[in-house]
Amino acid sequence: MKSKPDKLPEKRQINETILPGANWQKRYWFIFSGQAFSIIGSALTQFVLIWWIADTTGSVSKLALAGTAALLPQALLSPVAGVIADRYSRKTIMILADVTSAACVAVLVILFLTDDVELWHIYLMMGIRGAMQAFQSPAVEASTAMLVPESFLPRAAGLNQILMGGTLVAGAPLGALAVTAMPLGWALSIDVFTALLGIAPLFFFTVPQFRKEKGNAPFFREIISELGEGIALVWKDHGLKRLFLMLGGIVLIIMPTFTFVPLLVKDHFKGGVEEVGIMEGLAGAGMVAGGILVTIIAPKRKMTWILAGLGLSCIAISLTALMPAHLFWAAAFWWMISSFTFIFANAPLTALLQTIIPNQIQGRVLSLLNMIMALAAPVGLMVANPLGEWLGLRGLFIGVGVLSGIAAFAGFASPYLRNLEDRKVK
Repeated sequence: MKSKPDKLPEKRQINETILPGANWQKRYWFIFSGQAFSIIGSALTQFVLIWWIADTTGSVSKLALAGTAALLPQALLSPVAGVIADRYSRKTIMILADVTSAACVAVLVILFLTDDVELWHIYLMMGIRGAMQAFQSPAVEASTAMLVPESFLPRAAGLNQILMGGTLVAGAPLGALAVTAMPLGWALSIDVFTALLGIAPLFFFTVPQFRKEKGNAPFFREIISELGEGIALVWKDHGLKRLFLMLGGIVLIIMPTFTFVPLLVKDHFKGGVEEVGIMEGLAGAGMVAGGILVTIIAPKRKMTWILAGLGLSCIAISLTALMPAHLFWAAAFWWMISSFTFIFANAPLTALLQTIIPNQIQGRVLSLLNMIMALAAPVGLMVANPLGEWLGLRGLFIGVGVLSGIAAFAGFASPYLRNLEDRKVK
């Protein structure tokens, strides 16, 4: 059943919203379920490919290069992808991104089944899939605001966090089961099937959106102009600018800890791969629990949850490293609490931006934030390497956790941040 036209006249006011309609629950749940299948399939593929690289090469540098191949296109293309998501049909973008990603996996399936696969094939396909993720993410996030009532946005964000946490918990076991039960090529083919499940609901339901009429200027000039509009909106708004700078700074400081967890487990707690798996599994369980809580509560004062959640999450990282070597399970508990409280911030953050930013510019603003955080992560890793040698691994964890926690709690001192959700950004 169709609800609303996919394109509305440009005459409408900038902050006017499209009512999702009486049957919004049916449309939302079908689309959400389809995307859930697609994400699970992608997680399985990620595990299979990383396992193959590790098993075949045994090289840390080649694993790092695989991660770079997947993330760098996403970071570089995010700003342009946000413009595209605001300018063209978001539903079409989601379909094309899933189809392209599935085609990449289909190529890998053939290469694995014919024993013709090379390492560069995997890097190339991971790069293309990362590029598709850059286009799909802002399209999906901006579409959610048009699929559900504003009052449901915090719950929608919480449900998405439950899905992300569940994927983190289930991705590795499902991937391991697939690898042991069938040849690698057939294991990868599962992702093609789940991608089709993700695409199918989009053919039966419309995704309403405001779309800007195309001007007469050259295409690339209009793209640059519209990208500038998104950057200007954030930079001129005191609250948004502070929020984006704070988030980028915290990611820069704290991100290295997620990369160095295996080293902390190995060097300090004298653990192995099982203990690392326990840490990662509990982190996913914490995300699921946090997502459930946010979905039930649907926070009203989102900035309070964002600042408090970030601060508590960072402090819990410090507490993880503060645990003595014989208290591994206490450290694992604090690592789980860090993920649990992180969702208190991440889910309301998505709902906040979807609420206060005009929908026709949401793609650009959301992808700008994605780019800031994607670029902050590798910078943080470069800075952390010499600091880790100077402070030691435990000292690094404790220091960055406390520093980033202070940065988050300091946000309460800014009236621009505290009052950000009380108005629409223009």
